[in-house]
Amino acid sequence: MEANLFTLPSFRPPPPYTSSTTLSLKYHFNNLFLTTKTQRPKFPSKTQNLPKIQAAITRTKKEETVEKVKQELENCHLLAGISYKGFTVKQFQELRTQLPENTKLLVAKNTLVYKAIEGTKWEALKPCMQGMNAWFFVHSEEIPAALKPYRTFQKEQKLDDNEFTGAVFEGKFYGPDEFKALENLPTRAEIYAKLLGGLKGPASAVVGTIQAPARDLVMLLKAYCKKLEEESGAGQ
Repeated sequence: MEANLFTLPSFRPPPPYTSSTTLSLKYHFNNLFLTTKTQRPKFPSKTQNLPKIQAAITRTKKEETVEKVKQELENCHLLAGISYKGFTVKQFQELRTQLPENTKLLVAKNTLVYKAIEGTKWEALKPCMQGMNAWFFVHSEEIPAALKPYRTFQKEQKLDDNEFTGAVFEGKFYGPDEFKALENLPTRAEIYAKLLGGLKGPASAVVGTIQAPARDLVMLLKAYCKKLEEESGAGQ
């Protein structure tokens, strides 16, 4: 019986592969031990769009802050800045609980606050747009009563360096050295007493009232007119 011999094709190592080498079907089948890796298509990373998304979120938050400041300025009688450098979150929380309902505390960047007040009577606050400020919005004519809780808190917490950086009241800017004038404004009851005492007293007292600073005189007249309106309404 004759035996048929089968011979396998001799193995020859493939030539070095370069980027310019072109693989053909013939070359592939002549080299049975040649393997090639399948190149998977590369898809863009899902995180490539994150910077744009984050920028949009940041812009939205800034716009919300500016709108919040504008809302607080409605029916606001005094806007003041206070240096909060060194404040803790707990201190902010405690301070908010001690403020009266008509006084709001807001932490916002100077640039955003200025954007909200630009072109308004509150723009006079520009000199204190430096450093780290928290902002007091007082929605009451009783200015000293609105500011006193912070003075008490400041003393209890030993925050001597966290002073008022400035305020705007009736369109006028009050710097740190003038702030005592705001804290010593007469109360509504004191205005009534002074006005009524001047009207009932001798002419010299009336003249003294009239010669008071224009701001005090305006407040006196406004209070007196309101009192007359209330008495008139009660009598009807």
